[in-house]
Amino acid sequence: MSVTIELENYLIKPEVIQLVPEALARKHVVMPVFKIGETLTVAMKDSLDVIAIDGLRLKTKCDIKTVVASETSIRQAIDQYYGAASAAAAAGPKKPMKEEEAAGEPPVIRMVSQLVMEAVKDRASDIHIEPGEGTLRTRFRVDGVLREVSGPPLHLHAAVVSRIKVLSRLDIAEKRKPQDGRFRMKMEETDIDLRVSTIPTQHGEKVVMRLLDSSSARLSLAQLGMDEATRHAVERFIASPHGIFLVTGPTGSGKTTTLYAALHLINSQALNILTIEDPVEYQLAGVNQVQVNPKAEITFASALRAFLRQDPNVIMVGEIRDRETVEIAVQAALTGHLVFSTLHTNDAPSSLTRLVDMGVEPFLIASGVIGVLAQRLVRVICQACKASYAPEPAVVREFQLPEAAMLTRGKGCAACQQTGYKGRIGIYELLAMTSEVKDLVVAKAAAHAIREAAHIRTLRDDGVAKALAGITTIEEVVRVTQLD
Repeated sequence: MSVTIELENYLIKPEVIQLVPEALARKHVVMPVFKIGETLTVAMKDSLDVIAIDGLRLKTKCDIKTVVASETSIRQAIDQYYGAASAAAAAGPKKPMKEEEAAGEPPVIRMVSQLVMEAVKDRASDIHIEPGEGTLRTRFRVDGVLREVSGPPLHLHAAVVSRIKVLSRLDIAEKRKPQDGRFRMKMEETDIDLRVSTIPTQHGEKVVMRLLDSSSARLSLAQLGMDEATRHAVERFIASPHGIFLVTGPTGSGKTTTLYAALHLINSQALNILTIEDPVEYQLAGVNQVQVNPKAEITFASALRAFLRQDPNVIMVGEIRDRETVEIAVQAALTGHLVFSTLHTNDAPSSLTRLVDMGVEPFLIASGVIGVLAQRLVRVICQACKASYAPEPAVVREFQLPEAAMLTRGKGCAACQQTGYKGRIGIYELLAMTSEVKDLVVAKAAAHAIREAAHIRTLRDDGVAKALAGITTIEEVVRVTQLD
């Protein structure tokens, strides 16, 4: 029996569309969906229509796999992807449409789908659609850096925004207030979740769509770029029966991905794991995930209190923002629970002083926290155009490199879109709560004193090691770290 699908949730590649002529698609009411190897998957209203299947097999020279979709959705997809030029010509000139009507037009639907498809292909994390004075700029954030790309024309701005709002179940008519939503699209066999944010600007609504690839939630600690010593230490912390393990760094440094990797590693039927997140970015099987909702009075602190009555083993708090949250987290840790959370500080020692500054008793921090991991993301040198070079003597001295050290950088090529980089990896700084560190926390010592006592390998140390290994560049390490 064939699987039934919702065609509107799929992004279909142009090369897949080209396999089936429009006339054949309309004749048999079929829609190509994706191709894997020599097998073409097509949507049909009747998966037992052998005449249509034979015709497709002869025309495409592919093995045909069928899925079921409604006739209406198939015809809409044919209009969307093949266009409805003939119908439009026959109808003659049209009157200007309302935005909600334009949002449902095939060209607009196709444009939004194509934009998401291009973003996925370019490995973008975010899509920005930004109106200006007489312009409409579209940008992708790739490997942490924004770059301009070809996007919708200015005259379709309102229709494109309306289409995105329809997909995200937002209010099309509301243009004066920021709105947040999300939707999901399928590209072949991959689910792409998009988190949408709109804000009113002087020249119209700006939209940012964040692409959330569910595979990111299944990365291992090793895949994140941790060296063996750091990884083993983190694994010990997250296997602890109780205590607080913190991950710290600025926005966009990969903290949530690290915590998801930790949860994925320890997740089992023997543990009751609960999370409170703002928002829930990825769905984790076997984990009880709750989203912050101020209207329903669900905050980090209120959720934490409720979690303690849910017989938890492990609790993840998306972010520690205030004294109340950290005090409840410490209480949970001291009563036999393992707590994961994040902070926004520049390095690991600063996270401990930040908790003290929030008004939490230092002895509670010293008793509850078991470890802190600071991190940043650096771009990875493109493997297709990398080349070695000898660094300048001043660089050798500043970073204490070996005298004969060779570094690597990307020249820029088509594979990396002339940037010299492709992908990102983490650099890390791990602080364990030794007895000496605990004493300094209780004494309210400064962050630099804690750093000296802990003898930790700094973010910059880890970054330089990755530069010497040919993974990233010294310039990237300097960009994301600060001098002490």
